Amino acid sequence: MKPRMVEPLSIDMSTEEGEAVLTVNGRITIDSSPVLRDRLLAILRQESLPTLAIDLSAVPYIDGSGLATLVEALKFARAANTGLRLRLQERPLYLFQVTGLLQLFDLSGDGTTGAVSQGDT
Repeated sequence: MKPRMVEPLSIDMSTEEGEAVLTVNGRITIDSSPVLRDRLLAILRQESLPTLAIDLSAVPYIDGSGLATLVEALKFARAANTGLRLRLQERPLYLFQVTGLLQLFDLSGDGTTGAVSQGDT
């Protein structure tokens, strides 16, 4: 049996219009979600940010471990008084909807971006 090839997850930090943006590219799976988790928690622990946007628009697939990572990031963001905004494309957005996790995230007008601010439930 051949070992599984794990596609690398690309994670880049930038600033757009004064907002910190973490851009993720690739599939978020049980194999790659620990890398995303470590990066997210390091950012939320070390930096005092009013808002962190997680751009998942180049993520074609998220599994349960990826969802758990994002919910954990939400918990840490709230503890750090940091707003957390998700930018989602259609497939991951659908997964958030069918799992019921989307209700944790407020949607903006275009329906493709969820945002959570401190104090929201």
